[in-house]
Amino acid sequence: MSKHKDETVEELEVEKLEDQEKMTSEEETTEEAIDEVLEVDELTLVKQELEEEKNKSIRLRADFENYKRRVQLDKEADYKYRAQPVLTDILPVLDNFERALAVPTTSEEAASLVKGVEMVYRTLLDAVSKEGLEPIESEGVPFDPNFHQAVMQEQDDSKDSGIVLQELQKGYKLKDRILRPSMVKVNE
Repeated sequence: MSKHKDETVEELEVEKLEDQEKMTSEEETTEEAIDEVLEVDELTLVKQELEEEKNKSIRLRADFENYKRRVQLDKEADYKYRAQPVLTDILPVLDNFERALAVPTTSEEAASLVKGVEMVYRTLLDAVSKEGLEPIESEGVPFDPNFHQAVMQEQDDSKDSGIVLQELQKGYKLKDRILRPSMVKVNE
């Protein structure tokens, strides 16, 4: 019996060792599978992060291009309207010249003075015209709130409703920007 017992013990030990080896082999296989899953997950995460960074880079580049375009448009507008503050200050001078020229003259001396003032006025008009200042046409045209400021209304049956009857103060625009709307009297 002792022999048989020894054989049985040995068989049990061998089975135990085989089981341990199986378990170790299964654990290694499981660990390898886990490592592969982790590597795949890490790879997926890295790919997602790379994609996010690419998208950020594209958005940043587009934002920068938009910024450059806005700065360029601002520079062009600044250059286009660079004379606006000076021309706005000159508008009352033009009004005063027009008032002075509207006064009737009675003597030859006054007529000579008016002729000199008219020459200065025309020179000033030429200079501001070169910078892009233009008078706004008002009399006889339909009222447009973008160009005209109605300060009075009057009834004139010979003209259509909404037509400007009289310009009370001349309006001006600089290229396509209104510096001062025309003050007008409009037909009811």
